[in-house]
Amino acid sequence: MRTGGVSNPPYDTLNLGFHMGDDPDSVLENRKRFCRALELAEDRLFEQRQVHGTIVREVGAGDATRAVADEQGDALISRIAGVGVAARTADCVPVLIAHPPSGEVAAVHAGWRGAVAGVVSCAVEALHHEASELVAAMGPHIRVGAFEIGEEVAVEMERAAGSAIVVDRTAKKPHGDLAALIRQQLRSAGVPHEGIDDIGGCTHRDAVQFFSHRRERGSTGRHLSAIVTRVAR
Repeated sequence: MRTGGVSNPPYDTLNLGFHMGDDPDSVLENRKRFCRALELAEDRLFEQRQVHGTIVREVGAGDATRAVADEQGDALISRIAGVGVAARTADCVPVLIAHPPSGEVAAVHAGWRGAVAGVVSCAVEALHHEASELVAAMGPHIRVGAFEIGEEVAVEMERAAGSAIVVDRTAKKPHGDLAALIRQQLRSAGVPHEGIDDIGGCTHRDAVQFFSHRRERGSTGRHLSAIVTRVAR
């Protein structure tokens, strides 16, 4: 959520994204608090320069957080114990995936463009495990009631979803259901229904708890959704 940090409006208070216009010192303090809550060293939390694509990047033992942060990509994988990978969002869907038997994890940033392109399926495939052994969680994002889209976007989402209903056409303009699209793609990739969790929350409608790029027309903060590799037992 956006609470518990030190940033001033319009980034109040737990803005975790640089280059938004926020005071860098405030962002650094917010990230310290975030990592402390994860019991994770700041130099063990990895993210990328997200571009709404399908690039999947695996974190290596010799990688530095600053170097990876400058690389383009929308999905990160870790097989190294104690390494966290994160997706940065303010309306898009953060998808966290884990393989419990090994402890290996992935973090995916999925806006409508990335979802249509198949970034979630790419991440599942790149983990190189039986999809039936995976679990996944979708975090807060802009929900169907608030996500008004144009006809071209609606057609793209429907094409990517196959027979699944991912567009609500009952209103004057279509509304996209990103959660339905991503759930369908996880299921098609082989992740079991019982292994998929949607924790809820609409970033657009709940201004108290969440940042929303669309609601604030770009002048807002960013969330991080992170998952940490554990030692396999």
